Amino acid sequence: MSTVTARNVAIVVLLALAVWLVPGGGEGADLVGRILNAAFIVLVVLIVGSMYRRYRGEIFGLGDQWRFALYAAVGVALLTVSVTGRLWETGAGALIWVALVGSASYTLYVIWQRYRSYA
Repeated sequence: MSTVTARNVAIVVLLALAVWLVPGGGEGADLVGRILNAAFIVLVVLIVGSMYRRYRGEIFGLGDQWRFALYAAVGVALLTVSVTGRLWETGAGALIWVALVGSASYTLYVIWQRYRSYA
């Protein structure tokens, strides 16, 4: 094992010990998790916004119904990812999460196939 790998493993172990032993470490880890989740959502929004600007002509070429389906699928996917923690707390919530992500993914796939057939 290289020294860089050993150093990285040691850092992870020390962080895990800090979360486990330090009073309030669990709350700190929860805060870091929430911040990372928010950063992920912001990053996805920025990427989607950039893609919208880049492919605006193609998006408007889809027509009103398919464009609405595209916006709805992206919105459902983003909303579902933002509430993943709450939905995964129960079995029914996990099934709803899978159904929402699956339907959004399938809708995006169908729109992509339609775009490719006319492009």
